[in-house]
Amino acid sequence: DIRVIIIKIADRYHNMLTMDSMPEHKQVKLASETLYIYAPLAHRIGLYNIKTQLEDLSLKYTEPEVYNDIAKRIEQTYEEQQKYIDNFSGILKDSLNKEGLNYSIKGRMKSIYSIRRKMNLQNVTYDEIYDKFAIRIIYDSDAQNEKFIAWKIYSIVTDHFTPNPIRLRDWISSPKSTGYEALHITVMGPESRWVEVQIRSERMHEIAEKGYAAHFKYKHGDQKEQGIEEWLNKLQEALETSNGSAVDFVEEFKLNLYSKEIFVFTPKGELISLPKGATPLDFAFNIHTEVGMHTRGAKVNGKLVPLSTPLKSGDRLEVITSESAKPNQNWLEYATTARARSKIRSSLREEKKMVANEGKEILRRKLKSQKVSLSEDSINKMVTYFKLQTSLDLFYRVGIGAIDNQKIKDFASSYNNAFISFFKNRMRKKPVPANIDKEEITSKYDMLVFGKEEEKLSYKLSQCCNPIPGDDVFGFVSVNEGIKVHKKNCPNAISLQSNYAYRIISAKWIDSTQEEFMAEIKLTGIDNLGLMNQITAIISDNLHVNMRNLNFDSDGGTFTGRITVVVKNNAILKKLIGILKQVNGIEKVTRT
Repeated sequence: DIRVIIIKIADRYHNMLTMDSMPEHKQVKLASETLYIYAPLAHRIGLYNIKTQLEDLSLKYTEPEVYNDIAKRIEQTYEEQQKYIDNFSGILKDSLNKEGLNYSIKGRMKSIYSIRRKMNLQNVTYDEIYDKFAIRIIYDSDAQNEKFIAWKIYSIVTDHFTPNPIRLRDWISSPKSTGYEALHITVMGPESRWVEVQIRSERMHEIAEKGYAAHFKYKHGDQKEQGIEEWLNKLQEALETSNGSAVDFVEEFKLNLYSKEIFVFTPKGELISLPKGATPLDFAFNIHTEVGMHTRGAKVNGKLVPLSTPLKSGDRLEVITSESAKPNQNWLEYATTARARSKIRSSLREEKKMVANEGKEILRRKLKSQKVSLSEDSINKMVTYFKLQTSLDLFYRVGIGAIDNQKIKDFASSYNNAFISFFKNRMRKKPVPANIDKEEITSKYDMLVFGKEEEKLSYKLSQCCNPIPGDDVFGFVSVNEGIKVHKKNCPNAISLQSNYAYRIISAKWIDSTQEEFMAEIKLTGIDNLGLMNQITAIISDNLHVNMRNLNFDSDGGTFTGRITVVVKNNAILKKLIGILKQVNGIEKVTRT
């Protein structure tokens, strides 16, 4: 229900106005979430004023210094900007009055967040942003003459000021899917400054300011559904049919919140709005889910083209379907819209489950012939043996033949016949002077610690922002790569803090000179006689590293070991892990 969305946006707006007394980490979390989801959602249903205020409030808490600096500069230059707006308006008024138009001219300062975004995109300072405001000409007209008067005003404006031809935006002839209508032009104003001029009727202006509510004020009788109503219906469908994870849904849904639009035609001449960059596959799913699911090919302007071809405004499309056609993994690379990608993912998941069910029965029969039962233990061992993530992956690979009969026989042999021999609970040996470069131990190491307890954990520096010692940073617990360290002003920080707040941990740099810390190493591999002695000799005798605890378990021909060591720094630990990885029989060495 759209009313629920509006209520949630209003609730979040109220929260953003009352956050000053909250702890900083909660402020950042709520602000990031607002900027990532609620502001785009408000934009998409036409609540532009609310969207602007949500963005500015989010910036206030995510980058307070930047927010305060821009706000102060806007205040200092307000009178100067107002004089320029008055001068610009005065030049136009005589010509507009001669035409007998009922109109008003208003100047609108760009939002703090909008200016900040321009500074980042253009890599310029505040003073180098030339279009910090826009001029709005709002006129009174009946529905029949709206378009005619808009272009008459356009003609008057361009008689006085030279327009930039590549900056003309006609959203009156082709309104945005949010319902927004206006004529936007950029002209060279006084003092050789580019000025954006927005031309709207009173009706257009009210829809632009009040969004969804005003849209229905002007809707009449059986008027054909389009624009915002059509989008809301697709939103409802997506919410009802999404069966993936919440994070996947948000990522897919957000793809189309801010996207620019193109307009293409069906074979019958109907106009279809799609996000910029859309492909024939997106078009097919936009027409109907069943059309998309059975797409075999597509013609653009009468020519057969690949399904991955980006579409352009004005293209005429014809979709070729076949009952035997069905989605495949490549389609996810072709599709760009949330609707198409969601439907494709759902279809692929269902197909994978069917293949996996067949694979499970095949595996059961083949293991039985090798005198191995399909149990939780044997399944877990096979997942590890074949370096997979889940049992579903295992069954699926058996189902498609990627894991053949010979590979299953090899696993069964190692599962049944390997000899297990381990020493348990062997404690540390006395330290012996290390034969390691002194620089490695005595040099100052800049080290990260995590959480309230300032734990020393394994981490990786994120390549998206390349943090260095001294930067303000936070830790993000990733699925496959452990803790990734990001700068607090990283381009991905807002998305991570909004979607995965429960996986964010605080972090700071410390001086690690002369520090010692304990680390636990986990080893897995194939059991070999004498492997334990070889491991302990490397740790204690070769590298002279103390062991606090040592524990090994084995089952079905494989072993799992955990060793707690005391080292001076991360460099020594990495060296130890690197040497252990080279030992024959050890398959994997990780720091836990």
